[in-house]
Amino acid sequence: SHNARCALRPIGILHRAYIGGRDRCREKLFQDDDDDDSCSDYGSRDKSGTILGRIVPDGNVLFPDTFQTNHLLFYERFKAYQDYILADCKASEVKEFTAEYLEKVLEPSGWQAIWRTNVFEVLVEVVDVEYSTLKAVVRLSEPFLCDSRVSTFTLECMQELLELKKHQLPVQELWVVFDESGEFDQTALAIEHVRFFYQHIWRSWDEEDEDDFDYFVRCVEPRLRLHYDILEDRVPSGLIADYHNLLSQCEALYRKFINLRSGISSSDSDSEAENVSMVEGLKLYDEIEHLKQKLKLIENPLLRYVFGYQKHTGLQAKGSRPMGTKITHVVSSTIMASLLQSLLREKLCPETCDEELEIQFHSDPLTAVSACYEGDTVIICPGHYVVDGMFCIADSIELEGYGLPDDVVIEKRGKGDNFVDCTGANIRISSLKLVQHDAVEGILSVHQGKTTLENCVLQCETTGVTVRTSAELLMKNSDLYGAKGAGVEIYPGSTCTLLGNGIHHCKEGILIKDFLDEHYDSPKITMVNNVIHNNEGYGVVLVKPTVSSDVKDIAAKNSEGIFFNSRNIQTIKSNGKTDNVEDLGHEELHECATDDLELHERAEISEQTEGNYEIANELVATSVKKSQMHKKRLSELGITEADDNLMSQEMFVSIVGNQFKRNGKGSFGTFLF
Repeated sequence: SHNARCALRPIGILHRAYIGGRDRCREKLFQDDDDDDSCSDYGSRDKSGTILGRIVPDGNVLFPDTFQTNHLLFYERFKAYQDYILADCKASEVKEFTAEYLEKVLEPSGWQAIWRTNVFEVLVEVVDVEYSTLKAVVRLSEPFLCDSRVSTFTLECMQELLELKKHQLPVQELWVVFDESGEFDQTALAIEHVRFFYQHIWRSWDEEDEDDFDYFVRCVEPRLRLHYDILEDRVPSGLIADYHNLLSQCEALYRKFINLRSGISSSDSDSEAENVSMVEGLKLYDEIEHLKQKLKLIENPLLRYVFGYQKHTGLQAKGSRPMGTKITHVVSSTIMASLLQSLLREKLCPETCDEELEIQFHSDPLTAVSACYEGDTVIICPGHYVVDGMFCIADSIELEGYGLPDDVVIEKRGKGDNFVDCTGANIRISSLKLVQHDAVEGILSVHQGKTTLENCVLQCETTGVTVRTSAELLMKNSDLYGAKGAGVEIYPGSTCTLLGNGIHHCKEGILIKDFLDEHYDSPKITMVNNVIHNNEGYGVVLVKPTVSSDVKDIAAKNSEGIFFNSRNIQTIKSNGKTDNVEDLGHEELHECATDDLELHERAEISEQTEGNYEIANELVATSVKKSQMHKKRLSELGITEADDNLMSQEMFVSIVGNQFKRNGKGSFGTFLF
């Protein structure tokens, strides 16, 4: 943004002025952090010898050791790029700024390096540096050392290859040979920063993007953070795969676009073939822009969290067994006679059961769930079960703890994504305590079908329970805590019913995703008698885009009662009772709205329950905006009449009797993007 660019302007001035010469900058780069003018965090240059580690190379050839520079921390790279290399440069100025940086800190000659490619490694000596092209002028070192992965490269072959390259190599292909004196520490670090930048940060299309904004803020920082989030296992593996796949697609399309554009620009004719090429070029451009937007969504840490990762394992349901039999799976590490008698009496042979039950015993709940078919039941006996894997439930089964939740504990160990993935048509989970560790995604995700969660305790690590688009969750009398994200995430088009739960000590209590997009249906949300307390942020957060002023005006004009401009909405009176207003006419509805609002104003509502009204108001107001935006789009297309079912954005909201206590930012808030 303009403000960010202005804020960073002094850094850019500092960068251009820099320190006045390579020797003086070298002195500054190794000053202690206590000095306000210090240029780096790598230590004090007053200490004798190098401050960097060394890497002993593998292989048959006895190459010398190289500097270890690939272990740098996030803040070290961040500081280098922000303060000393890129500053406030534009994308079109990146190469120029990088060249200036190298000219200040790189030793121009007298050092050895290993030139590494995908095919070979060879020891070279640097005799000069072409800073403007980011290339080093090299010659083969003596004695000649070369290690080839494909075929043997002789001295003559390598000399011929260097001559073809005019003895100039990109600096990022060089790994500086270790030197204990410390004289070449800066050279090794500078090359590492350039190498890392072109491997992980720079995109071939960056230079053609908007050039008015600060490149570091817009591109470098989010990509750098994403890289370290991936390294530190904070991004789901599926999302990482998607990101790399999107990058590959975008790179391929961009190369195709560049080739097509070059062909058009080199042609002077106005032929039909050229017109076809221009149309194809515009189509490619649109595809590239679409992919770039997806990449930015993943790169931005806030948007990555807010919009989430919407894929799942895709596990196929087994369906019923060929003979139609249903099995009861009993899980227990050891089973005593008294426990078996209780199970037989209460669960396995009830008096109402006329059919013979087939029973299988397991020592591990994960294997029991994996063995299930449609209609099976898993009964987990009291105990503490440690699993290293993910529960993927694709069939309609019942997973039940035999006892109180604190007596039946399933704890996930080891790094991974989800703990429980639900895609079955009708899944029931009850009387269990789920404990999550070292997670990347939430403790339970409902991707498809309906999942009922009753009388459970969920000790979360990242996000808590996620209800995806078109999925349904009924969560009843359960306790959820510890999520570093939201306790419950509700996606557009989902159905979420929360009855009598405790949601506490999370970053946010409940996060309702944006549903204004025309491709999404409004969610159906019921929240009754929940206690949402001691969360770091809000009790409930609604994510939505900033709506244009004209849509706001239309929505405000058409939603004076705000509760009441949607067909299936339960209005909430201050006495906690609800009136269904589905069949009321417009005038009656408006009168009902006026009476209700007057009653709302007169009532003394406690701090703990006032969030119910605020949440319902905002959700329905957003639904009204969605309806008006839809009407506006139809009007722009010339559609003046439409079916009532098409125009009506069906949204059911019932927010009754919930208590909001000691949430850091209050009971309800909105996140605008």
